[in-house]
Amino acid sequence: MKRQIVAALLTPFLLTGCMHTGADKMNKPETQNVKTAVQNAAPAMAGYAERFIENDLWNRPGLSKRDRSLVTVAALISRNGVAELPQYFTLALESGVTPVELSETITHLAFYAGWPNTTAAAVIAQQVFEARDVDTAALPGMDVAPLPLDTESESKREKMVAENFGNVSPGVVHYTTDALFRDLWLRPGLAPRDRSLITVSALVTAGQVAQVPYHLNRAMDNGLTQEAASEALTQLAFVAGWPNVFSALPVFKEVFNSRAK
Repeated sequence: MKRQIVAALLTPFLLTGCMHTGADKMNKPETQNVKTAVQNAAPAMAGYAERFIENDLWNRPGLSKRDRSLVTVAALISRNGVAELPQYFTLALESGVTPVELSETITHLAFYAGWPNTTAAAVIAQQVFEARDVDTAALPGMDVAPLPLDTESESKREKMVAENFGNVSPGVVHYTTDALFRDLWLRPGLAPRDRSLITVSALVTAGQVAQVPYHLNRAMDNGLTQEAASEALTQLAFVAGWPNVFSALPVFKEVFNSRAK
């Protein structure tokens, strides 16, 4: 009964991505063979995927498979790419992302990719966790001891946002401080570097390049190297598409140059 309920909830999100004709298979994304579907429907696409993604991209230096998994999962959630999420959630866990980190990734992206996209992702993650016997009762809830707050940096950010937008939308300013930077970003289940990495990945995927400078600088302040940031863009080209990445390239270049001075 539990699996039937989860499947029923997920069905609306899979109507465009499901390649099977049987109604029972449409309701069970974990049984879909996405790779076979692509081979049948778009064999050239499958060839490109094998040549450039499977045999090359995922083996490039500069970004670990764990980090490539985080970048890919963030992009897929941002795009609501439910057809591929089961595969890449599984790959993320096999590449060293812990269940807690995956859970925190979904939670974090609710604020940066929207609740509807992350709700769909949570339904799929629950199925992946169930298949791998992950104890979801052990995943962190709201009650966690926060990481230390950089009071000086946060005060500057809060003042800047309030001065610029306090009269435009005081509600947004309020929740940006209380929900995001004094709560979400201080959760210990995902390292600040990784929160920044998935945030930048989601922003590039959504074409929100105006938001990238602040978050890319924050990512690099949190320990993301220029090489890793550069390679994250390479990974995103195949997930978010070349246009979004080329729109982000000048912004990354400007940040890199400003930090080299």
